[in-house]
Amino acid sequence: MLDFDKFTKYSKPGPRYTSYPTALEFSDAFTYEAYLEKLHTQDPSRPLSLYFHIPFCKNACYFCGCNVVFTSKEDKKERYIEYLTRELEIMSRHIDVNRPVIQLHFGGGTPTFLDDDQLKRTIDAIKNHFKNFTADAEISCEIDPRHINEAQMKVLSESGFNRVSFGIQDFDEKVQVAVHRVQPYEITKAAMELARKYNMVSVNVDLIYGLPYQNLETFKKTLEQSVSLNPDRFAVFNYAHVPWLKKTMRKIDETTLPHPAEKLAIMRYTVDYMSSQGYRMIGMDHFAKSEDELFKAIDKGELHRNFQGYTTKGGADLIGIGLTSIGEGADYYAQNFKEMDAYEAAIDAGKLPFERGVALNEDDRIRQYVIMELMSNFKLDIPRFEQKYGVKFGDYFADALEALKPFEEDDLITITPTSIECSPTGTLLIRNIAMPFDAYMKRHAMSDKAFSKTV
Repeated sequence: MLDFDKFTKYSKPGPRYTSYPTALEFSDAFTYEAYLEKLHTQDPSRPLSLYFHIPFCKNACYFCGCNVVFTSKEDKKERYIEYLTRELEIMSRHIDVNRPVIQLHFGGGTPTFLDDDQLKRTIDAIKNHFKNFTADAEISCEIDPRHINEAQMKVLSESGFNRVSFGIQDFDEKVQVAVHRVQPYEITKAAMELARKYNMVSVNVDLIYGLPYQNLETFKKTLEQSVSLNPDRFAVFNYAHVPWLKKTMRKIDETTLPHPAEKLAIMRYTVDYMSSQGYRMIGMDHFAKSEDELFKAIDKGELHRNFQGYTTKGGADLIGIGLTSIGEGADYYAQNFKEMDAYEAAIDAGKLPFERGVALNEDDRIRQYVIMELMSNFKLDIPRFEQKYGVKFGDYFADALEALKPFEEDDLITITPTSIECSPTGTLLIRNIAMPFDAYMKRHAMSDKAFSKTV
């Protein structure tokens, strides 16, 4: 049983740790020349993970925190495909494209805002450069059920895509109107059936709690309708309201957002209901069927976390292609330009559209390992850590261990000489538990506009 009464005092701004250091530490101090050097000196034994950002959306969803371009103009999409192809050509000069590709992900925006022909041409351009996809490569696409047809799904299937993720967020009409995303159940059901028809191995859905006008009773109905679609995985995200960063969020009437106590009630019910329906909880926001490969990875301590969420495909260099995309190597992060003009100008100059990033020092890598182990597997093997980095854990992290004492007293974690391990309740507060290991948190501690709240 989860003790949700302990949650309220832990509600504070904190990172989601899709990276460490977080994107707040990215800067132009990590130069273009330094980025190219990193690309040229990557370990050739590491496989590749490819991320492509398709930024276009027809309309704004007010809750969305993604980097998007709102348009319905065909020429903008055609122009973007041209620049993506040119970026691929430039990237192929700086990395070994014969390295095995174990993961490819289309994110957005709305990737299926590209029609079937545009999708095929984009995928063909990728495979013209990266030809060594492994037999078990995870090839996935985010899909808005309002923007998918059979011709598009057929292209994805024939191109080797095996995982799709559908955004639902909430089925309640009042909530949908408030966030400017009206999406009837029937449209979502039809999209899910299309994915099954074209043999997608894993069909996933996203929900969000904490949206305007949501309450426990309305969200119960959304959960029931979502489960009736029989997805393989659920992501149930806590809405991150950051209107100081995202202008469209300013259109949301903050007085209609559910109280933290209501959000906790929704979370409590979601955990219990999903369990009763045969889904097991993964960390702070994911659920999957018991036979899912994610659980095998957890049992082996091999679950990983990156910008796309939880994955079994670790140990790869992530190559980000497209507007605002983020790449990740063993000791760096690199992000492309967020503005289309700057993105295009760089490619026109024959350069990668790199804007900023961060090179990791030894302390960053040590802390990254600990934070990502906790975020992914919800436990840390201390002897393994000490063997890997040659430092004494208790000495190196004496301040963090002191900061974790309240969590231990609340039975959220168990600390022994050989491990740190989260309780079931602790996994839901994993962001809080990871934060004491973050060397940069003191810099942002006084700001309530650096991160969304953890609860």
